[in-house]
Formats: sequence, C-alpha cells, structure tokens
Amino acid sequence: MVTKKPPAKVAPVKRRLPKTEQTINVSVAAPTKSEPKKDDSTLGKIIGLIEWVDNPFKLFTVILLAFLAFAGYFAWDSRQVLLHAITTQDKMPQLAKQENLLAPARSLFKDVDGIVLLIHKANLATNSRTTVLALNSDGSREKSMEGTVTSLFNASADRNSAMVAMLNGEVLCEEFNPSSKVGEWGIKQGVKFMCRGSIPPDLGKFAGYVAIGFKEKQEDIAALKTRINLASTDMSEE
Repeated sequence: MVTKKPPAKVAPVKRRLPKTEQTINVSVAAPTKSEPKKDDSTLGKIIGLIEWVDNPFKLFTVILLAFLAFAGYFAWDSRQVLLHAITTQDKMPQLAKQENLLAPARSLFKDVDGIVLLIHKANLATNSRTTVLALNSDGSREKSMEGTVTSLFNASADRNSAMVAMLNGEVLCEEFNPSSKVGEWGIKQGVKFMCRGSIPPDLGKFAGYVAIGFKEKQEDIAALKTRINLASTDMSEE
C-alpha cells in the first residue's frame, strides 16, 4: 500500500503594485524685461520734455507755462520795489508838461549825441506808459509816436530789468532789444544801444523815464549817466 504525500504548501506570492509616478509641475516665470532706469538729472528732464512735445498744442502749453513761471519769479523777486512804488504813487512827482520838456530834452540830446530820445509817462497802478515826447536825430518831434500807450512790464527781460533799475534810482545802459511799437521805430532809426533813466532820478520817485538811443555802445558810460540824471531833474514837477 502506497501512502500519498500531501501536496506541499506553496507560500502565497505577493504581487507588487506598480509605483505611481508623481509629477511635480514646476512653473518657471518668464524673465521680465527690466525697465530702463529713469534719468532724473537736469539734462535727462530736458530730453524727456523734448520727447514729450510732439504736437503744436503741447509746444504752446510749454511756452505758456514758461512765461507764467518767469512772470511769477520776476514779480516775487521785485515785490518790495514794486509794492513801494505803487502804494506811494499818489505822492510821486509829476512829469513836466510837454512844452516844458522840450528844452531839457533837446539840450540833453545835443550833449550826448544820440539819434533818438523818448520820454514816457508812467502809471504803475495800471502797468502802462504813455510816450509824451519823441525826438528824431535832428531834434524834431516824431509826432506819430507821441501818445502811444504800452505796458511798463512785459515779457521782455531787458525791459523789466531796466524798470527795476530805474525804480531803484539807477540809469541803465545796455544793448537795445525792442519789445514795443516805439522800440521798433527806434530800431528803424538805427538804435543799437540805449540808456534809460528815471524822472526824477531820486530813489523811490518815478513819474516816468527818459530813454536815449545810440548807434553803438558809448565809451564814457559814467559821464553819460550823470548827464541823464541832471536833465531828468528838470523834467519833473514836485
């Protein structure tokens, strides 16, 4: 009799599950373009302004703002002189009458050898001047210029600096740049250099001023200023 062996026990086989792959998404930001560094220097600002002005309207805006800035700075810088002159205008001497201006004007004109002489009456309260006397190189009157009314202060830096100088009792002599109808007439007469002096010449007193035009810069400016002051004394009435 044959004895059957029981079947061998087989150990259970452990199945290995496939490993799941984990995907990690890494997003890489695209490199950003670095903005050019802003130039805050004066030159950089000027270049930026030029680039900004790309049409006539912007150009007009820049010109207008520049004018307003200049006018504001000038008014602030000269505020004490202007305020004193305006508030004391009622006590100011008056310009002599036209017939009484002719003699001292022609005498001055002859002594300094000018080619144009102008006398303006000033009104600081209204920022205006009236040309009361205009002389040609031969001493004759240029009546077409007499009675012309223009502003005392305007956009002309030369005119404004001359005004402040005269309010301070100074005579200012410099190259002439016209800024009015009367000035254009002077240019046509050949004026390239001009001296302006307050009437009367005293500090803080300003009834008007005398202006003398020359063909070229004068040599003895000190003597010229003294002669203008002497003549302007006779051109006012207390």
